[in-house]
Amino acid sequence: MSDYFGKETPKLGFGLMRLPQKGAGTDIEQVKKMVDLFMEAGFTYFDTAFVYGTSETDIKKALVDRYPRESYTLATKLNAFMMCHDEKSAKEQFYKSLERTGAGYFDYYLMHAFMENNYKKYDEYHIWDFVKERKAEGLIKNFGFSFHAGPHLLDRLLTEHPEVDFIQLQINYADWNDPTVSSRANYEVARKHGKSIVVMEPVKGGKLANPPKEVQKLFREYAPDASFASWAIRFVASLDGIITVLSGMSSLAQMEDNLSYMKNFQPLNEEEQKIIRKAQKILGNSAEIPCTACHYCTDGCPKQIPIPDIFAAANLQLGSGQTAQAKEHYAAIPEGRRALDCIGCKQCERACPQHLKIVDYLRQCAEMLTQ
Repeated sequence: MSDYFGKETPKLGFGLMRLPQKGAGTDIEQVKKMVDLFMEAGFTYFDTAFVYGTSETDIKKALVDRYPRESYTLATKLNAFMMCHDEKSAKEQFYKSLERTGAGYFDYYLMHAFMENNYKKYDEYHIWDFVKERKAEGLIKNFGFSFHAGPHLLDRLLTEHPEVDFIQLQINYADWNDPTVSSRANYEVARKHGKSIVVMEPVKGGKLANPPKEVQKLFREYAPDASFASWAIRFVASLDGIITVLSGMSSLAQMEDNLSYMKNFQPLNEEEQKIIRKAQKILGNSAEIPCTACHYCTDGCPKQIPIPDIFAAANLQLGSGQTAQAKEHYAAIPEGRRALDCIGCKQCERACPQHLKIVDYLRQCAEMLTQ
């Protein structure tokens, strides 16, 4: 793929990881309304994955069954280390995704969540060749991978596989200079190799929609009516080489807010860039646990500990001093599944895209929230 996409006006992508819920399942009627608003505004990019629960079947009902195939672009992902146990079951994900979505083909297909401890699975299971074969058959239009590691590995992968059409990176202003997430360094490696980028986690799992009060004050003083999420999404949409910016919208209100500033997108001006830099300095001193609530850590937990819920409770105290509320939220977690119940197996740490020291954080939470 050329860098054509990077020269277009940055687009908003509908991330389908955190769809609105109703009862025990997805609120399909609300998703349909969100899809309609999104399409009416001229946006077309939808992003799901095999491991996103019922997301693939949900988007069949809300989008694929209701719109002409040529009117939208659909991305999904194959995960070679979750929900599979060998090469055959890994490859079967592709065909199951086709069946679930009913899309006929995928505009963008990704090998999912490359990290230092799992990327070799894609070689071991011959997924690179498998994906290229499906592209040759016309079942995939563009292929790439999503990435959660450092710039040295990314540089090596793009050197070894110059044929990839695009990559998906976690980029947001909070992680821009973070030495663990390496947003800026990874972005620069991708651009060095001439690759266009799909951005994930622009709002850091919702964290930047409700940033610390000091950051909120900065933003409100300059633009009182702008949502905090708009600062985060416009930051990444202002970068060169961006195909689309994925926003994991879970309500009509979030959809309406995102459309309000992305339909007629304006890149951050010089003064706004300065404000972002001030916000980055403030966030550099934040004591909050930087969990994005992706829930990758919970699937294999032998104690079924709701790790993101525990961290969210702790962050009420760490981020804004709401000690009583933090303990109240923690107390609502069932006994036997709390931080003290962690056995330290560290499967959660091996699955975490943010590379958090989860076991250590759980010990901290136990000490803080049970006093």
